Formats: sequence, structure tokens, C-alpha cells
Amino acid sequence: MQFTHHILDILFPPRCPGCQKSGHILCPSCTMQIGPLPPALCQRCCTPLTINGTCKQCQYHPPNLTGLRVVSAYQEPLRSCIHALKYDGNTRLAEPLGQLLARAYLYYGMGADAIIPVPLHSERQQQRGYNHAHLLAEACATRIGIPLHNNILMRHRATTAQVGLKPDERRQNVAGAFLCTPPFATRTLEGRTILVIDDVCTTGATLEACAAPLFAAGAASVWGLVLARPG
Repeated sequence: MQFTHHILDILFPPRCPGCQKSGHILCPSCTMQIGPLPPALCQRCCTPLTINGTCKQCQYHPPNLTGLRVVSAYQEPLRSCIHALKYDGNTRLAEPLGQLLARAYLYYGMGADAIIPVPLHSERQQQRGYNHAHLLAEACATRIGIPLHNNILMRHRATTAQVGLKPDERRQNVAGAFLCTPPFATRTLEGRTILVIDDVCTTGATLEACAAPLFAAGAASVWGLVLARPG
């Protein structure tokens, strides 16, 4: 596979989605621009705190997650990279973006027993041909040496796209959409710390919907780790 990619790169050089520079899947310059969120963040949901040190997100809707950590803000060049991976079929971006997730995992001193990608519904995955969250989680898991489990959580109900929905509508849209598969549904995850990986977190509704069945299966804590959230 690497040899094939090498030949294709010679014939059709890759182009960085962030700056369109030829010869890079994700160029060093764009990688350097994907920096951590500014300090003064909520320790639970990673949202910037107000001037008096409070978190509006947790004040009005405390997340049903142990916590959330984010690589960077949803802005260029990261936004174009996520779009290229998710919608344009540029699956090779999963490797450098997964490395950014791994770097954030280590930077924040996170600890997990298992990594789970946010599942796609089978119909959506068949249409797209892959699950971008799984590719990201796979690259991250390989880098930090945490087992990746793609068979614990399933999306048993198709949902409409979250884009354009209000926060309450987002939560209602994905409520009950995820289940633990039968081998893991009955306290199999007792005492475990689970890390759920996705590309973007806007309100946290999808991650919270994933966390509910994991907690029901006995998980002691469920953390979210994503590439970006709106600034």
C-alpha cells in the first residue's frame, strides 16, 4: 500500500487542503497553525470561560460526559482539512489529523482503557464508504498505544444531520441513537475509562448520546476527544 501511494504521489502529487500547496497531505506550515485553544478553558467541556471565570455551557447544560478535550478551534486551516477528510474522500488526512489527536491526548494528560470512534449508521457508512471518526481514532490509538474498539458501540437509529439544528434539537435528534452491542451491554465495561473520538463538537449532543449507553454498561468515566469546536 505504501509503495502504491508513493507511485501515485509521483504521478499525482497530494495537495494540502489548508493552503493548496502541492506535495503534502498536510503541510508543515498548516500543521503549525493548528494550535491549542487559548487558556482559561472550562476543565470539563473545554469551552472558554467568561471574564468572571464561569462556563456558560456547563452552567445551563452540564454535559453528561466526564470531560471533553479539543485539539484546536474550528477555523482554517483545520476546518478545510476536516471537510476534505469527511466529505471529499481524502482519507489519507486521517493519519496527520489522528496524530494531532494523539498529541492532545498526551498534552492534557488523559488516560483511557479503550478508544471508541463515534459510529456512523450502516446506511450512512455505506454511502460514504468509510467512517472518518474510525480512521481518526485508529491513527490516534496507534500513536498512543491504547486499544481501539469498533465493536462496543453501534448507531442503531439513523439521524438527520446536526448542522443547522438548535442545541435542544441536536440533543433530541441523537437521543437514544446509540447502543452498546450485546456482548458489552451488561456491565462489561465496569470501572473502565472510555475515550470517544470524533471530528467536531458543537454542543456535545452526539458525544453525550454515545456516553449514555457506555455509562449504562458500567463505564466509570467517558471522555470525549475531538479535533475542533467552534470558537
